[in-house]
Amino acid sequence: MKIESLLSAGYIALNLELETKSQVIDAMLSIVAGHPGVKDAARLRTDVLRREQEMSTGIGKNIALPHAKTPAVTQPVLALATLKRDLNFDAIDNEPVRIVFMLATPETMLAEHLKLLGRITRLAGRSDFRDRLIAEVSPDGVLALFREEEKDFPQI
Repeated sequence: MKIESLLSAGYIALNLELETKSQVIDAMLSIVAGHPGVKDAARLRTDVLRREQEMSTGIGKNIALPHAKTPAVTQPVLALATLKRDLNFDAIDNEPVRIVFMLATPETMLAEHLKLLGRITRLAGRSDFRDRLIAEVSPDGVLALFREEEKDFPQI
């Protein structure tokens, strides 16, 4: 399972104009609400917010990764957004966020969940990749970027 195989243009939003962490999470939840893998959007919201309360998912290097293992989804669900402006997300490195991934996986897919989190942080942790992602102007361009970057990665 590669990131580009989980993403599609409908789950990518670019240059969002948001001002707060809660607005970002709400926007990401709205993006995935119609995903065929989401069977309970209210439960997904609860589980993502619960995880965020445990510890911020601002993982550093201008990236936030709200996520949950939850019975609210039947398959891995992934969305991506870039933000027009830097936003405080209570990140572990105290740096603002510009790139947001939201990942939800079924509770039974713990290994896949961890591997996907790892792959996202590995790719997005590279400054050249982040710069190219933030500069992208179309969802198709984002998908092409992931396809190119993951071409030599093994399936998860």
